[in-house]
Amino acid sequence: QVQLVESGGGLVQAGGSLRLSCAASGRTFSSYVMGWFRQAPGKEREFVAAISWSGANTYYADSVKGRFTAARDNAKNTVYLQMNSLKPEDTAVYYCAAKGSAYSGTYYLGSYEYTNWGQGTQVTVSS
Repeated sequence: QVQLVESGGGLVQAGGSLRLSCAASGRTFSSYVMGWFRQAPGKEREFVAAISWSGANTYYADSVKGRFTAARDNAKNTVYLQMNSLKPEDTAVYYCAAKGSAYSGTYYLGSYEYTNWGQGTQVTVSS
């Protein structure tokens, strides 16, 4: 099992940047696929990005492609989401999630596939 704690959220103007961090406990973090999801008020949770446990493979939702970048530092048990060119529609609670995998290049897109979740961090983008 791995426990996850997000940080880095806040209030930013449109066009600005934020970097979210997700710190994980547990010695097997390097074998977990990590995902980022978000949930805006009144909307369902949606996929944002995923990164394989090797860090070599990433996948992004079309809505954030080219603006957001997922990365991880397995030595620090931390995964990051760099968010640039933020838009008001990016406003949401952002969650990181983890799922163990035997394959270094695997990533998952569905929230149902993840077994561990953080508590979320609020990102608010003002226009």
